[in-house]
Amino acid sequence: MDKTPRLHVLIVDDHDEMRAMLSRTLTEFGHTTFVAEHGGVALKIAASQPIDLVVTDLVMPEKEGIETIMAIRKQYPHIRILAMSGGHQNRNSLPYLELAARLGAHGTLQKPFNISELVAKIDEIIPADFVPASAQGDA
Repeated sequence: MDKTPRLHVLIVDDHDEMRAMLSRTLTEFGHTTFVAEHGGVALKIAASQPIDLVVTDLVMPEKEGIETIMAIRKQYPHIRILAMSGGHQNRNSLPYLELAARLGAHGTLQKPFNISELVAKIDEIIPADFVPASAQGDA
């Protein structure tokens, strides 16, 4: 993640342990993290903080990941999105990660994944010339 600028990352997952692990890891890499247990909370945070990247689970109670991705793409098109899932499928048998990519996620990660896979995927979806929202003064 040496080439990736310091980001404001919003982590959305209904599992406390996953949120804590991702937050701790990304903070160790110099990023500022915010956490939400579902998409409804995530959208409130995105409205009040300069977010650069959303790392979201797809299967959650309340507002799930697919709905969250669609809302973020519509309301905050500058935010990059990394979707993660354990491999569930929707009613049409389309894998959730494939659906997330079709709906605007910039990258996907199959759970379980390791830290090096997470780091590589973030490096991949953040362009070299990316200017973090926090550096632009957007709030």
